[in-house]
Amino acid sequence: MNPRDRILPKAAAAALALTLALPGIAGAAGTSASGSGDLAPIRETAAKLGAEVRWDPAGRTVSVTKNGIALVFKIGEPTATLNGLAVPLEEPLRIVQNRALFSAELLNKLLGSEVLTPEETTDPAELFIRALSQGNGAEALRYASPEFKQAVTEAQLGGLWAAYAQIYGAVAKQLAKTESANSVHDNVTFTYQTDKAALAYTVRLNKKGEVDDFYIESAAPSAYQAPKYDNPSAYKEEEVTIGEGTFALPGALTVPTAAGEGPFPVVVLVHGSGTNNRDEAIGGSKSFRDLAVGLAAQGIAVLRYDKVTYEHTFKIAADPKLTLKRETVDDALAAVRFLKGRKDVDASRIFVAGHSQGGFAMPLIVDADKERAIKGTILLSGPSGKFADILVEQQQELIKRLKGLGADTAPYEQNAAQVKAVADMVNDPRYSVDRLPENFPLGSPYWWYEQRDYVPVELAKKQSGPMLVLQGENDWQVPVDQFDGWKSGLKDRTDVEYKSYPKVTHLLAEYDGVSTGSEYGQPANVAEAIVNDIAAWVKKLP
Repeated sequence: MNPRDRILPKAAAAALALTLALPGIAGAAGTSASGSGDLAPIRETAAKLGAEVRWDPAGRTVSVTKNGIALVFKIGEPTATLNGLAVPLEEPLRIVQNRALFSAELLNKLLGSEVLTPEETTDPAELFIRALSQGNGAEALRYASPEFKQAVTEAQLGGLWAAYAQIYGAVAKQLAKTESANSVHDNVTFTYQTDKAALAYTVRLNKKGEVDDFYIESAAPSAYQAPKYDNPSAYKEEEVTIGEGTFALPGALTVPTAAGEGPFPVVVLVHGSGTNNRDEAIGGSKSFRDLAVGLAAQGIAVLRYDKVTYEHTFKIAADPKLTLKRETVDDALAAVRFLKGRKDVDASRIFVAGHSQGGFAMPLIVDADKERAIKGTILLSGPSGKFADILVEQQQELIKRLKGLGADTAPYEQNAAQVKAVADMVNDPRYSVDRLPENFPLGSPYWWYEQRDYVPVELAKKQSGPMLVLQGENDWQVPVDQFDGWKSGLKDRTDVEYKSYPKVTHLLAEYDGVSTGSEYGQPANVAEAIVNDIAAWVKKLP
């Protein structure tokens, strides 16, 4: 995320000082309609409670923040918002002789443990979010599924809201509440505005109505636009479930409708690194959706699914021995097994396409396919070398590109040095899965050390089967020398084809400029040439 800091104009700052910090005037605080008699200047009360106050003259609102709790009052309104939730007030905040006055007792309660309860609700998602916003981990766990309870602690949930507030600013208001459903979860998304960004908190409910997981992401609107080759009349989509049990995954099978009854050849799409949904939505692109509709229009079915780190974020992260196999390989093979039971797909023509980390893991997927159910594989910007080394290389490539554009590279060089230090730690022979370093900075150290010595191209040398390797030459995240690594390493294999595209970036889209990632927020679609080349390659294989 790249949240923009909101800067308080000088005029607003002056108004804040005038309205909230004027010397007290005797007798002005004794004007309570309820007769409470404890109205006091809110700035003075907040200071005693260790809270910060901000005045917005344009919106006529006063914001009070403390330890991740955000209260927003509007002058004269009978309600306030507490971490985005509406709270009724016995006495509204008012301005008397240029001072903002509010009940000192009530402010203390709102900022402390005695938080007022808004309107009554039985919605478990609403109750869970409310408990999080109050820092009450024990209360939040009341609404959790048994599986989620095993993955998180009271302390983790209790400190979550405040931790995000330290990074993105305290929640000022709730922007929206939306609901959606897939084959595994009913999802309730609460969108909040903070000082620096809009954040979406998605509560995942199982079919029993229990909170089964939780996902937080930027709520920046997507600029995505459907590609010109998207013809809705040429396909249909079916919601499906991959796997079963605690980590079952929702997905979509896109089936051609304009190419006869089938059975159709089918491509399984395997995600890159991170918490990707079934569309692999990044900025203004949805690469997997583009591939699905583009290939379906040419008579090829496509299966895509939400990645386990996206759909079961907290539960999978709780595994201290999470591996690349568990994160990527197992679910890809579960998708293949699912397809073998479908009458509308040709079980003898199941292909697997991996993007980025998905391509990196492809030799492992082939190796684990003991039933030899996979007809062929497709690598889309897949690294051929070690994962830690790729991180270093991509930072170097980014700096080289930025220098060529005349940009200041100092911040990037600092980041590159940190990445290099992590890679050196991963490659240090003193460490292993049996002797992990302390305070590892990039997630679970076990994941890194378990596959530290895995080199995709070396494993692929020992394998066979049709393979198509595609690479964007404008890709800085997986530079083109990784593509060259596949070509040189597999030079003795006769069943591999290669093609690169001069303008294509890591998002598989064409970009006329030099890709540095800054363009990722713009609308982008998978290059039609890539869709056509995959379709032609699949169709020519018997």
